[in-house]
Amino acid sequence: MSKIIALANQKGGVGKTTSSINLAASLAVLEYKTLLVDADPQANSTSGIGFDPRAIKNSIYECIINQVDPREAIQKTETPNLDLLPAHIDLVGAEIEMINLAGREYKMKEILGSVRDEYDFIIIDCSPSLGLITINALTAADSVIIPVQCEYFALEGLGKLLNTIKIVQSRLNTALEIEGILLTMYDVRLRLSNQVVEEVRTHFEDMVFDTIIQRNTRLSEAPSFGVSVIMHDANSKGAINYLNLAREIVRKNGLIKNELQESTETV
Repeated sequence: MSKIIALANQKGGVGKTTSSINLAASLAVLEYKTLLVDADPQANSTSGIGFDPRAIKNSIYECIINQVDPREAIQKTETPNLDLLPAHIDLVGAEIEMINLAGREYKMKEILGSVRDEYDFIIIDCSPSLGLITINALTAADSVIIPVQCEYFALEGLGKLLNTIKIVQSRLNTALEIEGILLTMYDVRLRLSNQVVEEVRTHFEDMVFDTIIQRNTRLSEAPSFGVSVIMHDANSKGAINYLNLAREIVRKNGLIKNELQESTETV
């Protein structure tokens, strides 16, 4: 049985898609069979891992609206152990089309439930909103990672997201947990970055991951090549950060398979 983790924050530009792609790729490199689910109509995870959303025949949209078997939509990526359930622009209309569907909040849970036994981890990249697709992702997930950028207004909107998670926990998915708050876009040279880290850790204590994702040129470049940072430059700070995050999640969930976790350089 796999662990399903959603990455959610209704605030845009917090490194959510970057984190989804690179966490999924890092788990795959650590030899965990991983499915990356693109639940964002912008389809950035799809293009960022090397697929043209316009050329996708079956996507998560067809699975939700037309009951297409997810196995017909899942694509193998260039990274061993990493598959993708892609998105395309039609997903924008899915929320309106889902309004009259019975059990509309559970559609993604049904889709992922049919393939979850085939994976160790399923990572869901949510859209930057708190709409029905994101609610579906939170209902399907075992836990949620909240990326927070180390910049001014970092905590803005976080209360609203935590409130939405509480509603989902009370009404739709009582087992949903917060996997952790992930600090992203950290610049060691900026006093502001350090202040944000201190503020978030003071507010949320043990909920914050030890791993911090640093600003990194290689990390920014990788999507333009249609690959994860670990495939682009395995020795870059970005790759090492995400491998450390993957190891932290694996340890936290008691899922360590082998000694590979300890062999990668730590920051």
